[in-house]
Amino acid sequence: MKPTTLSGLDPFAIFDAEAARLDAYFGGLTGPDWDHDSRCAGWSVRDVLAHLAGEEMYNHACLDDDLDGLFARLEKEGVQDLGAFNEWCVRQRRGLPVEEVLAEWRRENGDTRHRMRELGGNATLATMAGPYPVALQTLHYSSEYATHADDVDVPVEPGEEPERTAWRAKVGIFALEEKDSPVRVEEIAGGYRVELDGRAAELSAADFVDATTARLDSGHTLDPELRGALVALA
Repeated sequence: MKPTTLSGLDPFAIFDAEAARLDAYFGGLTGPDWDHDSRCAGWSVRDVLAHLAGEEMYNHACLDDDLDGLFARLEKEGVQDLGAFNEWCVRQRRGLPVEEVLAEWRRENGDTRHRMRELGGNATLATMAGPYPVALQTLHYSSEYATHADDVDVPVEPGEEPERTAWRAKVGIFALEEKDSPVRVEEIAGGYRVELDGRAAELSAADFVDATTARLDSGHTLDPELRGALVALA
């Protein structure tokens, strides 16, 4: 992990916390709650759970160093890219009782978190991008969980929000560095100043997180070029 950007973060504790937050929320839903629209276009709350359960196939293939096996199976299903994989995972589970999908996600994600913690942050595992540090992959997973929690309106205690937003912003900055983004990011009081080719803006920490995850409100006044360049974790 880059010490200047991700200093002080415990990837495994963060991942556990975000999984627990989702688990507690999903466990309290009943009936029509599952049919509410999420922030993911075309997906209900139930569909977001199905997505999380389905993507454990990828997580386990990484841990098993068997991405070739996963891709061979998906090819037989006519799944050619990541977007198609996500939709396929959701379709496969729409006809199942939601309790069964929730049990699947709890079981498979629990196994993922256990195995990654056992490997340790300095180990590497296979990913679509090649061998990658476990600590960094865990933070990517954590960011996705936090984003999807927001997508389905999982409540966050006010006392937890500042620290949660802070680590998410750090991961966003790291992701921008990782993709060699031309955007310059500077921390300022209450948020971040972003600059690209002479265009500059100041964002709250929460808006910066939303920008890096492609969740910034469509009505936000951020310059479109900056908006696009800040997306790093979608």
